[in-house]
Amino acid sequence: MVDTDLRRAVVATLGGLGRSEDWRDRADAGHSLAGFAEMQEAVEPLLRLLLDSGDTFVTRRTAEGLLRRKDRAGLTMVASALAVANDNHADYIHTAAFDVFSIFSDDLDEALRLCEELSDGTDDRVARGARRLQKGLAEIDPVLRPA
Repeated sequence: MVDTDLRRAVVATLGGLGRSEDWRDRADAGHSLAGFAEMQEAVEPLLRLLLDSGDTFVTRRTAEGLLRRKDRAGLTMVASALAVANDNHADYIHTAAFDVFSIFSDDLDEALRLCEELSDGTDDRVARGARRLQKGLAEIDPVLRPA
């Protein structure tokens, strides 16, 4: 059974850590908050950390955590940030995507499929970011393919 109150408390605590002046704290908060991406309370802090103005390592670490979920919630958050990201932040997000999806072709194929769905969605920002993410994912040549 999921303890919703406890999960909200964790998200609030990680959100506080994500406002730290220390980039290491923010990177840890972003990576950990990724595990709660499906919660509405995590959306604002995750977007802030994906577009961190103080250190692009925070961007990369947060994006990596979200993409490693390999699900709609993680990809939606990354797409939403990518829609408004400057070129520098976009580079770090795409680097995280390469790190996550360059090994198994099945994982990459599923991410591309989800991006296709998101790009046809009703949220214009997510759709725009999903198309940008899909373009980057399409350039990845994964190492392992099914036999």
